[in-house]
Amino acid sequence: MKKLLILVTCEESQAVTKAFRALGHEAYSNDIIECSGGHPEWHLQMDALKALKFKKWDLIIAFPPCTYLTISANKWYKDQPARKSGALVGEARRQARRDAIKFFMEFVNADCEHIAIENPIGIMSTEYRKPNQVVQPWMFGHGETKATCFWLKGLPNLKPTDVVDGRYQRMHLLSKTDDRATLRSKTYEGIADAMSKQWSDYLCNL
Repeated sequence: MKKLLILVTCEESQAVTKAFRALGHEAYSNDIIECSGGHPEWHLQMDALKALKFKKWDLIIAFPPCTYLTISANKWYKDQPARKSGALVGEARRQARRDAIKFFMEFVNADCEHIAIENPIGIMSTEYRKPNQVVQPWMFGHGETKATCFWLKGLPNLKPTDVVDGRYQRMHLLSKTDDRATLRSKTYEGIADAMSKQWSDYLCNL
């Protein structure tokens, strides 16, 4: 079997990295913070843009931060004043969104033939293009809802592996704790397994 060299960037949980490693591929997670997945030897703790050029990757999977890209974030920009009590409130948020869009596009334009970029439903559908597909956890064995978009380059759409009952919004209903964002960003095991199996099979058979 061909051994793929894979970068999973903006991933500290290592959920996707470990799924590819389980299949024998050389996958590395990447984030500016330490990993929580238990395998620091597979983790590139560095800026994502440096990681893109760290090796000649066969596959890049990116999970850019969605804070300023989601539809729900629009409330922060609508009719925001440029200043509030002397602070650049509205303009600072608008600049943060511009920076987030630019960061997303760095992955789109990365020097790699096979790229997957994950994000919730948000403004990149208009700022860039519509995603190739939108998946739900219940398509992959988890009875929950959390619409997840994939923008793909040189990869096939994921096929559902285990459609189950249940439409529970567990992630949406999580308490507002310090680790809420981290919990919400972790990839479901069923989706991670589908990504690793389906995309590695596709690339190994090219």
